[in-house]
Amino acid sequence: MFTGIVEEVGQVKLAAGGKLQVTAKKVTEDMALGASICVSGVCLTVTSVSKSSFSVDVVPETIRRSNLGDLKTDDLVNLERPLPADGRFGGHIVQGHVDGTGTVESIEPDGDASMVRITVTGDLMRYIVPKGFITVDGVSLTVVNCDSTRLAFTLVPHTRKNTVFQTRKPNDRVNLEVDILSKYVERLHKPIDTER
Repeated sequence: MFTGIVEEVGQVKLAAGGKLQVTAKKVTEDMALGASICVSGVCLTVTSVSKSSFSVDVVPETIRRSNLGDLKTDDLVNLERPLPADGRFGGHIVQGHVDGTGTVESIEPDGDASMVRITVTGDLMRYIVPKGFITVDGVSLTVVNCDSTRLAFTLVPHTRKNTVFQTRKPNDRVNLEVDILSKYVERLHKPIDTER
């Protein structure tokens, strides 16, 4: 489990053939083979590690659901290690199971902060509510407002400077994970199809 509090911005060293290698310093300090790592919101398994980089495999389902298939050498990615049992819970419950993607519509000044608007693909908007949680590229954020196809959130200067949002621009595709609690509530109110 993760919290959506980004620890470090890594840089893609290699992205090809289902392999992703990322340069990083902080998250590799206690990293081991087989460990989980959240890469721009996607929970992946470490397949090799050194002091300055790590590698993961990216399977077809991950490429279908996320923007990891878009990555190129030198692109930036948000990184977060799993929350330790005695860790501080700073964001919200983030599984690293991306539900789909959205597209950056605009990033505009809002006082010292930035207001970001995202167009959401698919049927994810039913899980998104004003003042609820959303994970965008692995960052825990609060929804300011939303309608049937878009959501907006504010980035404080620290978050923009210390995440991939430092380079995000209109038309960029971003990873979205909705609040897991909303999906459980929906499931409780829907009959289970037992004929499968």
